[in-house]
Amino acid sequence: MIIISRRQLLTSAASSFALAAAARSAAAQVAAPVPSLATDKRSLVSLMKGEDRRKNAYNALMAIDKQIAPALKRKKYVVIKPNNVSTGNQLAATHADTMRGMLDYLGERFKGPVIIAESSAGTTMQGFENFHYTRLATEYKRVSLLDLNEEAKYELIPVLDEDMHPTLVRLAARLLDPEAFVMCPAILKTHNVAVATLSIKNMVLGAPLHQGPKETVRWSDKRKYHAGVRQTHYNMMLTAQKMRPNFGVALIDGYEGMEGNGPASGTAVPSRLAIASTDFIAADRVGVETMGIDAKWLGYLMFCWQSGLGQYDLDKIDLEGEKIASVRRSYKLHKDIDRGLQWMGPMKEIPVKLG
Repeated sequence: MIIISRRQLLTSAASSFALAAAARSAAAQVAAPVPSLATDKRSLVSLMKGEDRRKNAYNALMAIDKQIAPALKRKKYVVIKPNNVSTGNQLAATHADTMRGMLDYLGERFKGPVIIAESSAGTTMQGFENFHYTRLATEYKRVSLLDLNEEAKYELIPVLDEDMHPTLVRLAARLLDPEAFVMCPAILKTHNVAVATLSIKNMVLGAPLHQGPKETVRWSDKRKYHAGVRQTHYNMMLTAQKMRPNFGVALIDGYEGMEGNGPASGTAVPSRLAIASTDFIAADRVGVETMGIDAKWLGYLMFCWQSGLGQYDLDKIDLEGEKIASVRRSYKLHKDIDRGLQWMGPMKEIPVKLG
């Protein structure tokens, strides 16, 4: 459902007309009877609301414990991958209390080591200090902190560059380790390119290493994802394909979301929610709905669904907890939303009938 009107979103009649045409074209393509890898399997998502961030996170995980527990038992250790797109702005980063709720849940059922690991575009360990993650390592047994940039272990995958040519990026090997149960504490945030960023965006843009150890040349592999409005969405889907076998559980913290100029400079929205699922695509669909954003606008999630990586059809998602309609708020989108939605339109860079 479109909550924000086109007049609110776009700055001129011309861009409004272009967006409407692109949306009609995209809708026609989605409705066409073409082969699809989209799954018919139902997914379970918990949606909790409350005035305690830590309890919300714990309760959201407990509500789907039967889905988490079997996979957790098979793993040797847990990796918690927060969202630290900023190392200085708490609103843009995973809150320590969110992870306390996750660690409370783990403490009752998992006795192995837990690693809080991130590959920040800034100084990872400085962010850990600023957001008080260092306290978690003393409050909880077996919890440690890891800078994935400094560890510098990676696997290579190809993505598309600005010229639509393949280029290699380094993904943190720790997030691809089959012995690790990966937990993703994401945030409800709007985004300047992706429309909104939730669990999938946190994982696929957190995995590329920003740089190697201090004595090496900076790699800046995260920048390779910003190669164009279409390439960004497609590259995120390619990365999610690589990472999907090792996804454990998504926990989206919407206690205080971000609207406007996200993912780092927006303003707070007191949604007071927590969303959890072992299906990251389904968790993100519910998150998008609670933000009042048209789900078709998020190209990378549409691509992931169409590629069979998870359930994005709301009619095939079972909810535990709150009803979406009772918690939905209309998030103000990024000022560049008109440009961000151009991925939906046809490519005009080369003649349609070339060859």
